[in-house]
Parts: sequence; C-alpha cells; structure tokens
Amino acid sequence: MTDPVTDPAPVIEIRDLHKAYGALEVLKGVSIRAARGQVISLIGSSGSGKSTLLRCCNLLEDSQSGDVLFQGEAVTWAGAGLRRHPADRAQVTRFRTNLAMVFQQFNLWSHMSILQNVMEAPVTVLGRDPKEVEPLARALLAKVGIGDKCDAWPAQLSGGQQQRAAIARALCMQPEALLFDEPTSALDPELQQEVVKVIKDLAGEHRTMILVTHDMRLTADVSDHVVFLHQGRIEEEGPPEALFGAPKSERLQQFLSASAPA
Repeated sequence: MTDPVTDPAPVIEIRDLHKAYGALEVLKGVSIRAARGQVISLIGSSGSGKSTLLRCCNLLEDSQSGDVLFQGEAVTWAGAGLRRHPADRAQVTRFRTNLAMVFQQFNLWSHMSILQNVMEAPVTVLGRDPKEVEPLARALLAKVGIGDKCDAWPAQLSGGQQQRAAIARALCMQPEALLFDEPTSALDPELQQEVVKVIKDLAGEHRTMILVTHDMRLTADVSDHVVFLHQGRIEEEGPPEALFGAPKSERLQQFLSASAPA
C-alpha cells in the first residue's frame, strides 16, 4: 500500500482549500492527498462539502484560496477571492483528461449507442482514431459486465447498467485517477451492488480513486484512507479500521450510528 505521507508527488493533492458561494463558506481549509494506487473516501452528512471538494479536485468548481496539484504540478490562478479562476485553460484541459469523473447521474448521451458513448471523449477530446479506440471501449464494457450492450441505447439499460457504462466511459480516457461522486445513490439496492462490484474490482487493481459515498460498507471495503468532513472541515481522518472501529470524534460517532443499517 502506498503511504501518502512519504510519497513525494501524489496524483492529486489539495492544500488548505477554501471554497465559498457568495457569503456561504463550504470548504474551510481542507487538505487531502491521493497517492498512486490509493483509494480515498470522503464521507459526511449532506452539506458537509464532500461533492464540492471532489469538484474542486477536477476544477469543475473554482476555489478562493489554497492549492490544487496534479502529480506535483500546481494549478495556476488568476484573480483573487470570489474572482479567482484558473489562468491556463490548456492546463485545466490537461488535468481534467487525466482525472475522469463519474457522477451520481449517468449523463449518457441519449442519441448515441452505449459503445459510442464510451468512445466519444477519447475521439473528440484526445483526437484518437476511432478504429484504435473501439477495441478498448468494447473491452471496457465487457470488463464492467455489459459487453453485450454495445449497440443498445441508454434508455434500454437499467440504472445500474447505465452507471457501469459511465464507469467504462471514464476508464476509456485512460486517466491517472477516477473521481466518483455518489455513484450508487441514484440506484435501488439491487442495482447498487452491480456498481459496487465494479468499484471493488477497480480498487483491487490499485487504481487511484477518490470516492464520495454514503455507503459505509463500500468505504470500509475499498478505502486506504477515509476523510470525514463536517461543516466544511476535516473532523477526523485515517484508515477505515480506525475510523469505523474506534472513532474519536463525537460527531463521527453520531454519523456512523445514524448510518448503520437498521
């Protein structure tokens, strides 16, 4: 297992990040590191800042202060405070192509087949030859268990199948890291397990991942490091066996008690 403390250049690093929407401060000085091959899970109640932090990692949200680094390279900023934004659009594009994000909603193109959805970004964003991308896309759809759905339309798939297609689409960019924002929360329990299996398989391959989830069992099973956010700050963090087995924070104890199955 990679140690994020001693790794000189994590794949993703956030340093003392502050993010506000007008007068509402959502992140209040958060720092995280994801070393190569490491799975970091962000947990906490709704409104704690988990998804906002993930979106800041991928530069889908601008922050007001702090640093965002990818493989040791820091984002360059222009402006200050609420006017701060990335100064180099080419750098943003380069970072995003290496940090593939899987959202709660599947966001598949309804007018494209599943295979076309998976191939779209490598072809249009990276400029790769479709003949080169297609075998990879087919292999990835088989990998997530829907290789027989290449020619289907998104509307013909279940929610779990659509989310697995979205994961295959993210993998087809061959990113350095995967960012998951509540990938199972829009699914019923049976379909959730289809997606959970794929995420566990990816973790078993030592892929670098940051995972926002309310699924504590998944968090415990796949995480190297768990971060509990509360009101925009890190309340407690550490290996899953420590946070789930002996939580120190009273707020984390309350959260885990409320999250436990009935």
